[in-house]
Amino acid sequence: MRNASPWIAFRHTTFTVVWTATVVANVGTWMYNAASGWLMTSLDADPLTVSLVQVASSLPMFLFALPAGALADTVDKRRFLIGCEIVLTIVAAASAVLVGLNLVTPPILLLFTFLLGAGAAFTAPAWQSVVPQLVPKQDLAAAIASNGVGVNISRAIGPALGGVVIGGLGIAAPFWINALSNFAVIGALLWWRPASSQDSALPPERLAGAMVNGLRHARFNPRLRATLVRAAAFFFFASAYWALLPLVARNQIAGGPELYGILLGAVGVGAIAGAFMLPWLKASFGPDGLVAAGTAGTALSLILLGIARYPEIGLAACLIAGISWIAVLATVNVSVQVSLPDWVRGRGLAMFVTVFFGAMTAGSALWGQLASALGLPGAHFLAAAGAIVGIALTWHWKLQTGAGVDLAPSMHWPAPVLANDADADRGPVLITVEYRIAPDRREAFLTHIRALEQQRRRDGAYSWDVFEDAAETGRFLETFMVASWLEHLRQHQRVTNADRVVQDAIHEFGAAAEPKVTHFIAANFRKPA
Repeated sequence: MRNASPWIAFRHTTFTVVWTATVVANVGTWMYNAASGWLMTSLDADPLTVSLVQVASSLPMFLFALPAGALADTVDKRRFLIGCEIVLTIVAAASAVLVGLNLVTPPILLLFTFLLGAGAAFTAPAWQSVVPQLVPKQDLAAAIASNGVGVNISRAIGPALGGVVIGGLGIAAPFWINALSNFAVIGALLWWRPASSQDSALPPERLAGAMVNGLRHARFNPRLRATLVRAAAFFFFASAYWALLPLVARNQIAGGPELYGILLGAVGVGAIAGAFMLPWLKASFGPDGLVAAGTAGTALSLILLGIARYPEIGLAACLIAGISWIAVLATVNVSVQVSLPDWVRGRGLAMFVTVFFGAMTAGSALWGQLASALGLPGAHFLAAAGAIVGIALTWHWKLQTGAGVDLAPSMHWPAPVLANDADADRGPVLITVEYRIAPDRREAFLTHIRALEQQRRRDGAYSWDVFEDAAETGRFLETFMVASWLEHLRQHQRVTNADRVVQDAIHEFGAAAEPKVTHFIAANFRKPA
């Protein structure tokens, strides 16, 4: 996937409209985040309590992203997003009313932050999974980079604007602006008419089964697992400056809400600058080197925040943090997207969101506690040291670029021919594949077929093994089980072109033309008592 300029994606009108609307809404979200963080320092300035604002914002992502991802893969994404955004607007307006009436206490502020975070959690996988519908595949990397630019434009404008609005119009104003800004995305979604897709003739997965399949896919998708490990190692330590920045601005530098907004804005400005540098950085470092460099830059920004006593040092730290943030975030986001076939994209992205915000939640709580015990500098220095150690510990987990990997459905696996029709929910189903292997190729065959185990399990099998006939040389039997006949039919549609390459290579080991496939469906006999 090419390292194109992020602006290439704006050749597509639909992407431009949706991108613009989300930037407007995100400006309101960042104004809310800045205002809620600052409001908490007025209600209760204890470092742990202030850090709980970040915890309340990120914890819902950890709790709800997986079911949200399953929903994104099984329902109409556009209608789902419209409904969620309407609910978010109502909750945001209610929080604005309470702030305007001076009825907010720390628990109430944390509750509304949690509710808005829950709404964001349910929409995040769907928002990310619609990106491939807005641009062609060759522009996907550019679109992801553009989304990063959009988030950071709003991050640059929103907090700074929030600080100015608080000073001029009062603390309730950013809460109202957040509620009103959601109408931009609602309007864009109502305007958007996605192209009709070639949907499967099979019924959609049930929510519980979809979640189980998503977890199984993540477990047996090595590319996705590698990305999640690298993401967790970065976001856990990077969460320190997000959680503690209000206290750095207020207590360590002795500034007001305007300074806090400017520092948050500086993170956004740095991220925008980093986005312009991304094509060059990716070409120079590669994905793994770029994430390592971004992590090192984050460690430097944490050290600067730990020693900051003047606004200039804080601004420098936040600019470096922003450049590092977009470098890492854009790289791991592309790695996740290109590691996922369409049928499980929402759930795979939900895994990423879960790891992202789980690390942010756990990190924020830890750094808040350490700041209470050791002081702000000590917490920042420990986070910086941990980030550097994390580079070495996770280096062998490699990130993906999508080059040479085709995850489009191959549809080469013919539908099973049955003597009698099988009910969709009947199961479990045992599938056997018989191979005839030349004796001199036995060891090579056994080595290669292990890759097939990953495919079978990733696409729905919950049991897999291979057996060798003790009475006949060269006869092998591959067996795997799926939960139902319908799930096996879905398995046929989940095989990708990349999977087919592996399967064709295994078939070439055989002494016969094609392996023999047999299906056994549970007879549902009552077991003896």
